[in-house]
Amino acid sequence: MTPERFSKIKEVLQKRQTDLTVIMDHVHKPHNFNAIIRTCDAVGIQDVHYVPVKDGFRQLNYFAKGSQKWVEAHRYESFSQAAEQFQNKNYQLLAAHFSDQAVDYRNIDYTKPTAIVMGTELEGISEETAQIVDKHIIVPMQGMVASLNVSVASAIILFEAQKQRQNAGMYEDRSLSVERYKNLLFEWSYPKIAKTFRDKNSPYPELDEDGFIL
Repeated sequence: MTPERFSKIKEVLQKRQTDLTVIMDHVHKPHNFNAIIRTCDAVGIQDVHYVPVKDGFRQLNYFAKGSQKWVEAHRYESFSQAAEQFQNKNYQLLAAHFSDQAVDYRNIDYTKPTAIVMGTELEGISEETAQIVDKHIIVPMQGMVASLNVSVASAIILFEAQKQRQNAGMYEDRSLSVERYKNLLFEWSYPKIAKTFRDKNSPYPELDEDGFIL
């Protein structure tokens, strides 16, 4: 662990946004799944959520090594199960979905606690999901194609959220709890050693200011 590496890890964790997330509702192509997770990491999202496809979803094949190291993915058996968790925390649920009520994705306040819902590659979100969410958002199209790839649309929306939060100074103050910050700091700095402690159900040791284990 070099001082430069340790400093980078602390900087990234300092900017993690605990009240911004994505819910993938039956996104079934691994390259889209992982592209969305990589974008989440890029804008400072620590936790993503997903509802697997019904027919033979294999979790281990979905996660690219580069993405699962930095972002935690949480599985739900239904969208309503996932949605309830965020509704109880007063998140706004925004689904990328074409409808008469849909609004331009740029006309949303992403500084509020927000969960962005992305649906399947071909069909988008289900009617049930469309009824549950608070708003439908769209990326306006000026060409012949009617929609964007789900991972591309996710990136466009998420970077708008990042811009708004950056302008509001939300990346300047750490939002991770002290306990979670310390745990992630140790896990990212010493992943193999962290696994040993987890296997023993033991707490992680403290690190000094240079990242060395005390």
